[in-house]
Amino acid sequence: MKDDRLLEMQVFRAVVENDGFTAAAHALEVSQPFVSRTIARLEHRLDAKLIHRTTRRHRLTDEGERYLASSRDILAALDTAEAAFVSGQADPSGDLRISAPPAFGTDQVLPQIPRFLELYPKVKVHLSLNDAIVSLIDDNVDVAIRMGRLEDSSLKARKLCALQRIVVATPTYVERFGMPAVPDDLRNHNCLEWQGAQEHLNRWPFSDGKNRYALPVSGNFRGSSGVSLAEMCFGGVGVMRMAEHLALPAIRQGRLVRLLQNFEDYDDLAIHAVYLADQHPTPRIRVFIDYLATYFHTPPWLQD
Repeated sequence: MKDDRLLEMQVFRAVVENDGFTAAAHALEVSQPFVSRTIARLEHRLDAKLIHRTTRRHRLTDEGERYLASSRDILAALDTAEAAFVSGQADPSGDLRISAPPAFGTDQVLPQIPRFLELYPKVKVHLSLNDAIVSLIDDNVDVAIRMGRLEDSSLKARKLCALQRIVVATPTYVERFGMPAVPDDLRNHNCLEWQGAQEHLNRWPFSDGKNRYALPVSGNFRGSSGVSLAEMCFGGVGVMRMAEHLALPAIRQGRLVRLLQNFEDYDDLAIHAVYLADQHPTPRIRVFIDYLATYFHTPPWLQD
């Protein structure tokens, strides 16, 4: 009897991790109609809607979230079992070289390393924090954490979670300079700017409910590191469009104020773990990416 359940799980996971049917088809090297038929067959067999599909993006239903978690566990167990034979070792071991942006790496990745090393004591982690886009080959990196839109199609990618940025300032800044009522008011505020490779982030996206647009911002401080911009923001220097992993906990603590919430635009971006596509990932690479994917499945900054 033909059993396509593992195939359906793999296709479903690829759709989620690659943010869509077309990208999943490319990653799996199959046709887009094949992906669509497989997901339709899966939903029919389970008698459950797993993915809400619109022209712009895809969103998992509650049933889809549960099925994704179960699928990842099953596929990870299968990969681990086979890797033990392929690699000749049951336990992941050896040097694992990781690159991550300084702000996200310090705030979110680094605190998870102790538990990972406890689970896999034979792995030796080398962590480099750098806002630059490193070359995995030239810089001898096994896994890189990338925030935003992926440009290098030669790499394999695993989506960890969505990436959203929101406009914030300190309460003292708002007391001194006022609360912007509409995005255009930011022209009269000191906005913290990126420089170098991240300068495209100086055009802040907004929506009025009907139209989406990008507003160029400017101020008296420019930095090439998210850490430096965040420090200036927390110091009351200016307004920043800050990643949620830093902004939301600070808002709950009263250290920051959320600005222009009614005009926020969905970023449609993600945080990914990437690795070289031309090699079968070693057990240490695979278990680390699985470990991060499990942890960030429900991002901690979205939890009260």
